[in-house]
Amino acid sequence: MTTIRTLALLATLALAACNTVAGVGQDITGGAQAVGNMIGGGY
Repeated sequence: MTTIRTLALLATLALAACNTVAGVGQDITGGAQAVGNMIGGGY
């Protein structure tokens, strides 16, 4: 029973980490687009 709980916990943590990485990527993309718009490279 503890093995199942451990696996469930690890799966939950892995999914949470993926979401965090995706959020950071979106933040970086948003910042890069803002800088591009400031220097006249708006697409």
